[in-house]
Amino acid sequence: MYLTSLKKGQKGRVRSVKGNGAVKQRLMQMGIVPGEMVKVERVAPLGSPIDVLVKGYHLSLRKEEANCVEVEVM
Repeated sequence: MYLTSLKKGQKGRVRSVKGNGAVKQRLMQMGIVPGEMVKVERVAPLGSPIDVLVKGYHLSLRKEEANCVEVEVM
């Protein structure tokens, strides 16, 4: 399951980060690393961007970026 599949208020644990080198590196630098908990706070009406809470701060991701994050629903 990918981060875009989570609904508002759902939590998940990051299983892996996929994508090309630059996108993957950027996501991991922002705290989206395997084993980290993320919570979907808000989703825009058209599905992009997605606001997630990770490591105590809010992070807005484009739908394309969120599709690179594989999560396990908690």
